[in-house]
Amino acid sequence: MNSMKKSIAALGILSVGLMSAQSADMRNMIKVGANVGMAVPAENASANVGLDVSYQNLVTPGFGLGIATGYSHFFGRNHDGIDNNDFGVVPVAALVRIYPKQTGFYFGTDLGYGFITGDSKVATNVGSPDRPDGGFYIKPEIGYHNQDWNFAVQYQKTFTGSKGEFAGQDYSAGALGVGVGYNIPLGK
Repeated sequence: MNSMKKSIAALGILSVGLMSAQSADMRNMIKVGANVGMAVPAENASANVGLDVSYQNLVTPGFGLGIATGYSHFFGRNHDGIDNNDFGVVPVAALVRIYPKQTGFYFGTDLGYGFITGDSKVATNVGSPDRPDGGFYIKPEIGYHNQDWNFAVQYQKTFTGSKGEFAGQDYSAGALGVGVGYNIPLGK
């Protein structure tokens, strides 16, 4: 029985040592992820799906900075006789993350510019205005993380001002959704 306790203790110490060594290698990483969401407000789009790619450097064990990009596809919605076109958002953003513990809850945001891509018109209807080119981009998120994975609830929005409004419909490039990401370590 005594040797069993020693073996378990030795295994625990070895595991903690390996985890600490791995966390040292996780200072710089590429994050690759996917997200899906519901457009809000849902006037010109119904839903979105996207891919995210970012680089993160852990400045301290609990604080990360980096850059983020990706692509989110918004599916156009028929709304009050307006046949809205699909469009995409390509962000170029700074990434900020706060990790209170090595594993568990985290929160952060991406801030930058969102380029809107797709058809040059908001809708296929005659007289439709030009689609906005982009605007200020923000993507706050809160979630769970471990060394390899991130699971989050997120909101993403590209602010376009009054550009793209059509027949009483505001142009919206925003979505509330969920995302998952995988961390690829780059070493120290």
